[in-house]
Amino acid sequence: MARVTWGLATSHVPSIGAAMDRGKTQDPYWKPLFDGYAPARAWMARHTPDVAIVVYNDHANGIDLSTTPTFAIGTAASYQVADEGWGRRPVPAVTGAPELSDHLVESLVDDSFDVTVYQELDVDHGLTVPLSVYCPEPGDAWPCKVIPIVVNVIQYPQPSAARCLALGRALGRALRSYPEDLEVAVFGTGGMSQQLAGDRAGLINQAFDRMFLDAIEDDPEKLARMTREEYIRDAGSEGIELIMWLVMRGAMGPGIRRVHETYHVPASNTAAGMVLLENLG
Repeated sequence: MARVTWGLATSHVPSIGAAMDRGKTQDPYWKPLFDGYAPARAWMARHTPDVAIVVYNDHANGIDLSTTPTFAIGTAASYQVADEGWGRRPVPAVTGAPELSDHLVESLVDDSFDVTVYQELDVDHGLTVPLSVYCPEPGDAWPCKVIPIVVNVIQYPQPSAARCLALGRALGRALRSYPEDLEVAVFGTGGMSQQLAGDRAGLINQAFDRMFLDAIEDDPEKLARMTREEYIRDAGSEGIELIMWLVMRGAMGPGIRRVHETYHVPASNTAAGMVLLENLG
């Protein structure tokens, strides 16, 4: 069977990728953020999965906003890096895992998740920045295959936090039913508290973020009970991206160990967090 060996929750702020691409990680503004990543990166480099499932949201770069699926999975053999208006990021294209993707689609549909399927998909910073957080120097190829899972956090109504946690649990069941022996990492991306426009532009709620960092390990049900309105009120209009962390948490078993956590304010006018969890079950 496929086994979830670890989970990574991380912000996917585009300027984090730009700082890496432009060699600015040791600049005074960025150094504290990247120093915080270092212990997790060292641990993940010693625990390379066969496949990484990256749960993210597209930012109208690979998916036209005329069609916004609530949940979607890529089943392609490869995914090109999206041009977000200033050229493609100088990182490798993503190699897919079509057979496992097809299995996940069938299993999730049978488990009452009617997911949209993308047989072609360009992936934007929502996916490539977390991969760079994981592996800052991939060379010509990322160290593992990747399956993108896309969640709508852009257009109302977004899925509930409870539904995201349930999707993660269904994903865990689907992986355990896969006949091939694989080690899988699951990434939950986006957040933390942030608001990019409107009267509350620049909002950062450190108290909420700290609560979330604790609860994602110990009490995900508490986070799942929160409504979308509560997420937007407490974490900002873009802070609702945090519901994607719950997909990762749901895919893991009840027995986990926190390997590393870091939190930094600000990263391009947002709060940026990371939690690395090892699955013990």
